[in-house]
Amino acid sequence: MAFPFISGRVCLDFTATLGKRHAAAFERLPDPAALGRWIAEAGLHPEPGEVTPSDLAQARLLREALYRVVRAVMDGSMPDPSDIAEVNAASGRPDLAPLLALTDSGPALRRQAAHVAPAALATVARDAVMLVTGPLIERVKECANPGCSLLFLDDSQARRRRWCSMERCGNLAKIAGYRSRSRATH
Repeated sequence: MAFPFISGRVCLDFTATLGKRHAAAFERLPDPAALGRWIAEAGLHPEPGEVTPSDLAQARLLREALYRVVRAVMDGSMPDPSDIAEVNAASGRPDLAPLLALTDSGPALRRQAAHVAPAALATVARDAVMLVTGPLIERVKECANPGCSLLFLDDSQARRRRWCSMERCGNLAKIAGYRSRSRATH
């Protein structure tokens, strides 16, 4: 199963590991291996190592707490203290240490940790803390497609972006609008 990396922030991409929250929700992290794959595909660590069932359980708890915290702040309400505690517990752990590596094309960022999964989740939690406490939270939106629940950072110049991506939901909306107009003229 493919992971969507279209939100503009790693913490928002992580909340998208539960798809279609408002419709027939589906789990993109069904097992520990999927969490390891997400960590690698998110660019957090190329080799996530062993991911345990406990890591997966913690990841899902963090994901849902992150989603609820971001939604609460977006809506102008206070997040639940238990969600704040979950995010703070994860963000307080050691994260992936940035290292400078020399490659054939020049300096590159590498990350290191003794146990990658908890460190990657700490990195994700810290990204969420920085997002919800900073000015960019005002640019976080939910996709306008009723069947999609992806949150994204609107980085468009006019700040009028409605879809998680034009290739996904935006195109579906255009097709539906075209079909609706075509039926109306016939």
